[in-house]
Amino acid sequence: MANFNKVYLMGNLTRDPEMRVTPKGTAICQFGLAISRSWKDESGQTREETAFVDIEAWGKQGEVISKYCTKGRPLFVEGRLKFDQWEDKTSGQKRSKLKVVLENFQFIGGRGDGAPGAAGASEPAEGSSGDAPPASRSPSKGPAVSKDTVDEDVPF
Repeated sequence: MANFNKVYLMGNLTRDPEMRVTPKGTAICQFGLAISRSWKDESGQTREETAFVDIEAWGKQGEVISKYCTKGRPLFVEGRLKFDQWEDKTSGQKRSKLKVVLENFQFIGGRGDGAPGAAGASEPAEGSSGDAPPASRSPSKGPAVSKDTVDEDVPF
């Protein structure tokens, strides 16, 4: 029997990402994502519900999310479901949790959407060492050219 485990979510971070490192040096970033859905009920009133999902990002992707994302930032996440089970050390009860293990992500919106250096600043945020994530880095090969200054007789 074939299996398929893929999740696509777009929402806002519910808290600042929490970064940890394993004894072998692998980064683990954990954060929550709130995904809202609106619909009209039978009486025509608009209703809304929000799902809260725990996300776990490993390695370099976790480091990037931890560095550039804060509470409220919109994020698109691609991942897989993982079901964890354990026994509570204090009560001895069996516990479980369904979460998403991040496989890929994309920043949504601009820098003013809850990111460090808000207000659409084009300079790196204070303390960010000037490194922008690859998705938001713009090429800087000479001066910017607007459509109005381009010569229409250029053969290419």
